Amino acid sequence: MAGQAGRDVLLKISDGAASPVFITIAGLRAKTIALSAKSVDATAADSPNAWRELLAGAGLKEASVTGSGVFKDAASDALVRASFFAQDKRIWRLIIPDFGALEGPFQVAALEYGGAHDGEATFSMTLISAGELGFSPL
Repeated sequence: MAGQAGRDVLLKISDGAASPVFITIAGLRAKTIALSAKSVDATAADSPNAWRELLAGAGLKEASVTGSGVFKDAASDALVRASFFAQDKRIWRLIIPDFGALEGPFQVAALEYGGAHDGEATFSMTLISAGELGFSPL
């Protein structure tokens, strides 16, 4: 796999319709997608040589996304802001070049706005998974 430009990582939010249209969140300068799985310890007194044993398939899987940048598009700004204030679960599509796309329900857990007096207005946000995610390779 050759190196990829960070700008090629895309975050898209659905418009909330039954057959959703996805809108790219414009102007993201920094993005991080984190996947994690917590395990369930099933170690018992009779575990072989006292090695830890994990209960397969019993852990908790979650994803979180952080992003920051500049909203250049009124439509994407409005969708993210409305989703935050409603605390609804929207379907998001996260595209990672040469890896694949994650898609599923996320909730906007944090939304911050800022800016310097001699620069543009900026934002940062955090998404947390709110249901089962699907993966499709690119």
